[in-house]
Amino acid sequence: MLQQIDLGGGFTFPGTSMTVNRVGYGAMQLAGPGVWGPPRDMDAAIAVLREAVEAGVNHIDTSDFYGPHVTNQIIKQALHPYPERLVIVTKLGARRAPDRSWLPALSRQELIDGVHDNLKNLGLERLDVVNLRVGGFSEPLEASIEEPMTVLAELQRQGLIRHIGLSNVTPKQLAQAQSIAKIVCIQNFYNVAQRNDDAFVDDLETQGVAYVPFFPLGGFTPLQSSELNAAAASLKATPMQVALAWLLQRSPNILLIPGTSSVEHLRENLKTAAITIPSDALAELDAVGRSSGRTTKAAH
Repeated sequence: MLQQIDLGGGFTFPGTSMTVNRVGYGAMQLAGPGVWGPPRDMDAAIAVLREAVEAGVNHIDTSDFYGPHVTNQIIKQALHPYPERLVIVTKLGARRAPDRSWLPALSRQELIDGVHDNLKNLGLERLDVVNLRVGGFSEPLEASIEEPMTVLAELQRQGLIRHIGLSNVTPKQLAQAQSIAKIVCIQNFYNVAQRNDDAFVDDLETQGVAYVPFFPLGGFTPLQSSELNAAAASLKATPMQVALAWLLQRSPNILLIPGTSSVEHLRENLKTAAITIPSDALAELDAVGRSSGRTTKAAH
């Protein structure tokens, strides 16, 4: 049996009994190229999930619009019946068109259908956490989210959803959502170079709300900087491990969900929690955010 490793200690979602290790797993890359269709190697995809859970990962991020349906079906095939403490977080608010484009799916019926699709493909009677995904591709759009939030709150009262989160939102949208239902997590675009949410991260920490960065390694344009390379060399780690370790040290409410379809890459990601970046290297990495034109924590 694979020995479990330190995955950054525990974080308890506010007002819940759900405690997860801070290093989790994002399932998007389990689907085929372009997050469309089945993976090239189904056995490898299943092996990644099983090794992640065996190593101690108890927080998996997914969505039924990955594939579509593919990643949830792989998760079910690999892990069902699920370990008792495994938390599966899924997303609603988008759908895939036949031409593989990504389209909004925020109408009442689309949200209801999305919940039932997730339940069916994951093999669950109730979803642990559902993130309402709004806004643009990677940046929030300031607009009312009252209607879709009201639908999710109704589904929560019906017992189909345990807890609600938000993705790609602004502080104003969070406040609007909190007037409708309790919010346990925020999932926004954030990494060592993309720092627009610095003040938001700090505010959420005071509230005890989880902040889960998407594109923690830069997304479709991987992070590259001399500061990352230098820190990685001094720590005998990879630049991407350092970028993830920086997020863990940035704030205790940050949870990581790096994704991969490779067992070897998974093992690299899981070692992140064992890396401690010294203060001088942290200062150098702060320059990455400044040089990219983003706001840094020091500015607040």
